[in-house]
Amino acid sequence: MDIEQIIDTYSDYLYRMAFIYTKDRLAAEEVVQDVFMKYYQTSTQFKGEASLKTYLVKMTINRSYDYLRSWKNKKHTLLEFFQATTKDTEQLYIEQELQAEITAAVLTLPVKDREVLLLYYYEEMTVFEIAELLELAVSTVKSRLQRARVKLKPKLKWEGIRDE
Repeated sequence: MDIEQIIDTYSDYLYRMAFIYTKDRLAAEEVVQDVFMKYYQTSTQFKGEASLKTYLVKMTINRSYDYLRSWKNKKHTLLEFFQATTKDTEQLYIEQELQAEITAAVLTLPVKDREVLLLYYYEEMTVFEIAELLELAVSTVKSRLQRARVKLKPKLKWEGIRDE
């Protein structure tokens, strides 16, 4: 598969993953662009031990963490805090979209809790697959899932969380 096909196939999905981590549209776009650039430059390192989608998702998660740790993100957050910015139409639309009860509740969780919930429920990955993807022990994934459910339950008005 050439790079254009890969971008067409995975860009929307990777954008959604990056947005879940960064909570910022522009940052998510930047993360996905960086992931595709890095893959293009180092595609020979991909050995096919996992699926291409899994490989790109892992790169996206790592790049999102890099962004969250970066000075650029911290500076952006501080500037938003100290400056009262007017919101344009696009920002208002994004905020309205995020007002959905479940999405808003999930986004309040810490990244460690949020990622296991999203991989488990949204991606329908098994605990073992999540452990492999995040390079964690299965017991750690299970405890993070349980902790995330406990934190999420009071934020939701209904009992829609699958307990397993």
